[in-house]
Amino acid sequence: MGDHAQLRRAEPSDYDRIIDVVDDWWGRPVRSVLPRLFLDHFHRTSFVAEDRGELTGFLIGFLSGSDDESAYVHFAGVAPRARGGGLARRLYEHFFDLVGGAGRVRVRAITTPHNHGSIAFHRALGFAVRGPIPDHNGPGADRVLFSREVRAT
Repeated sequence: MGDHAQLRRAEPSDYDRIIDVVDDWWGRPVRSVLPRLFLDHFHRTSFVAEDRGELTGFLIGFLSGSDDESAYVHFAGVAPRARGGGLARRLYEHFFDLVGGAGRVRVRAITTPHNHGSIAFHRALGFAVRGPIPDHNGPGADRVLFSREVRAT
């Protein structure tokens, strides 16, 4: 399913479709880390994957407003039934192309130390992995940081 998905830029109206599935896709409550503002303000740098009109994946990312060399992936997900077909990699590569075209040379992301799947995935994509960093997101909120160089075009 994932390898046939069509990628397109996200629209603010995609928020409801995404937020309706994220808790199910993760198997735990995660919707609180994806407020509507990300699709309202960063849809031009975010992507949705669909297969015959069905949402199969998304990537919410943006160009850093503070670091002219960096971009950031805030949230990415693939429907459980579409995993293993390279869709997450396609979404990230699409984002790398977009941010490289904007002159950015680095993509960053973070995750929790217990998210071993995310850590392995980012390593496989060539991200440098640092951490866990104690209290990175406040007291008791340790995080693993990812950074990958991309080619500015």
